[in-house]
Amino acid sequence: MTPASKRYLPPEALARIGRLELRARTVVDGVLAGMHKSPYKGNSVEFLQHREYTPGDDLRRVDWKVWGRQDRLYIKEFEDETSLRLFLLVDGSASMDYRPPRFDQAPGLTKFDYAATLAASLGWLGLSQGDAVGCNVFDDRVRTSVPARTSRSHLGSIVGCLEQPRQRQPSDFRSVFRSVGETLPRRGLVVIFSDLFGDRNDLAKGLQLLRQRGHDLAIFHVLDDDELDFPFDGPTRFEGLELPEELTCNPRALRTGYLEAVEAFLSDVRGRAAAARCDYQLVRTGQPVDAALVNFLARRSRIRN
Repeated sequence: MTPASKRYLPPEALARIGRLELRARTVVDGVLAGMHKSPYKGNSVEFLQHREYTPGDDLRRVDWKVWGRQDRLYIKEFEDETSLRLFLLVDGSASMDYRPPRFDQAPGLTKFDYAATLAASLGWLGLSQGDAVGCNVFDDRVRTSVPARTSRSHLGSIVGCLEQPRQRQPSDFRSVFRSVGETLPRRGLVVIFSDLFGDRNDLAKGLQLLRQRGHDLAIFHVLDDDELDFPFDGPTRFEGLELPEELTCNPRALRTGYLEAVEAFLSDVRGRAAAARCDYQLVRTGQPVDAALVNFLARRSRIRN
C-alpha cells in the first residue's frame, strides 16, 4: 500500500469490514457470476418461475416433470447471480473543506477527506469480492471520473480520482445526478457521500432521476461534529466557504436557533431520501470510519435478508 493510498484506506477500517458483504437491496446488473441478483434470466442455480413453452425455446430447459403431470410443456426460468456494479459519488464542493479549528493539536480531517476515506474503503471492499466499482467527484458538475472495473488494481485509479485537485464550486445535485444517470451503463448501487448543502428540491429531483433509471441508492450524509453540536463559546468570527461572507457574533445567543435549524434540515433531507427509497445514514467526522462502514453494511444486510 503506497503512502498516498494509506491516506484514504486506513488499515484499521479495512480490517473490520473485510469479512462483511456489501449487498444491493434491489435487483442489480453485473458482469460476473457472483452473489448479487440480476434482472436478466439465464441458466443459474436459483429457480425463478415457469412459463409456457413457445416454438424456438431450448428444449433442454423444458420441465419434463411438469409435462408428465399436466401434459403441457413449460420452460424453467432462473435468476442470474451476478456481481454488483458499485458507483461512488463524492461531493467535492467547497463546503466539504470544513475542518474544526484545532489550536492545541494537529488539524483533523475535512469532510471531504472523511467522505473520500469512506468511498475508498467501500471501493476496496467491492473490488475484493469481485464487484465492478466506479468513482466520480463532483461539485456543480462531475470533475473527475473513473469507469467501473473489477480488477483489484483498479483501486489505485479510484484513489487517484479522489486525490485530484478540486474546483470547489457549490453543489448542483440535479444536474450532476442527471449527468451520472445518463452515463452509467447499467443499473447498480449508487452511493453518495455529501454534506447535502445545496438546493434540497434539486437534491430530491436528482435522486428521483437516478431511481427512475433503476439504481439502488444510498447516502452517507457527512457532517462535522461542530456543524451538529455548535460547541463555540465566546466572540467568534464565522467565514463562509461557498459565499464571500463573514459573521462575528456571540455563539451562545445563536445556539438554540441554530440547533433547531439543523434538526429541521436533517428531518427534511431524511424525508426526501425516504421518498426516493434511498438508504440514508448520518455520519459525523468524529466517528471512526470503520464504525460508520460497519453500521452501513450491517443495516443493508438486514434489509436484504
